Amino acid sequence: MSKRAVSMTLDTDNLIWLRAQAGPGGSVSRLVDDLVGEARAGGRRLGTAARSVAGTVDLRNFDPATADRELRALFDAALGGTAAVHERRARYERKRRRTGS
Repeated sequence: MSKRAVSMTLDTDNLIWLRAQAGPGGSVSRLVDDLVGEARAGGRRLGTAARSVAGTVDLRNFDPATADRELRALFDAALGGTAAVHERRARYERKRRRTGS
C-alpha cells in the first residue's frame, strides 16, 4: 500500500510519548501509522466519527459505460463477495409553478 506524507499537530506531551515509544533511532511516523492500522483492524471508532470512504476512489480512469460494474467488482473483491447492495432508484419531481392569485 502506498504511503502519503501528512502534517499533524500534537500536544507536546503526546509527541514526547510517541518519541519514547518509537525508541532511539525509531520512527514516530511509522509508530503512528502502526497505531492507526491497529485501531482500524480492531474496528475501533473514536467518539461518534462517521466511517467514510469518500475521496478514496479515483474514477478518472474508468470508462463511463462500465464504471458501475467495475466499481461494484472492486467493492465485491474488498468485501470478499459476501455482501449484496441494492439501491432504490431516485425519484425526481418537477416543482410546479404557481400561477397568478
